[in-house]
Amino acid sequence: MTDTPSAITAGLSAADTPYIDATLHWVERAVVGLNLCPFARAPFIHGKIRYAVSHARDTDTLLNDLCGELQSLAAVDANECETTLLIHPHVLGDFLDYNDFLDVADTAVETLKLDGVLQVASFHPHYQFADTAPDDIENATNRSPWPTLHLLREASIERAADAMSDPDEIYRRNIETLRKLGRAGWDALGVGVPGCKQG
Repeated sequence: MTDTPSAITAGLSAADTPYIDATLHWVERAVVGLNLCPFARAPFIHGKIRYAVSHARDTDTLLNDLCGELQSLAAVDANECETTLLIHPHVLGDFLDYNDFLDVADTAVETLKLDGVLQVASFHPHYQFADTAPDDIENATNRSPWPTLHLLREASIERAADAMSDPDEIYRRNIETLRKLGRAGWDALGVGVPGCKQG
């Protein structure tokens, strides 16, 4: 795996390396590099992002892995690990199926009594916002190399939102950034899965 101070990993096999490396590259070049999420820079630089790979090939197994990661993140101090990216390359490759699973993920947060503590955000190679065409560039704000569930601390989100006069400005600025960048500019970042058309 790429040597970087910005990766918290554990229990990974050599087969996981491509998924971790591609995700690290995406976070560095797109999420942080384009400032798509202004709150991601500090955790990335200070190595407080955990990268986990689920080997699940069905949603039940993925749900078990998600619950384990939720409990682990809740149990660790934010100064050690701020957030978790749970990459699941072998299941929910279809975006509509993935989108449906997000309701299951939210239910898991509630079942574990972590509602108000953690939340799950979504990234997918074929992410598509409502009322957009598949190839609209703004969809790239949530397009990751592999299907990924992002586990976030509610307290961190609230602190970040309180520091901004208008949190919706992030979304508007991201659309403007990507439209200026264009499809060719996005593709030049090399943050997609090799051989996988993302839009």
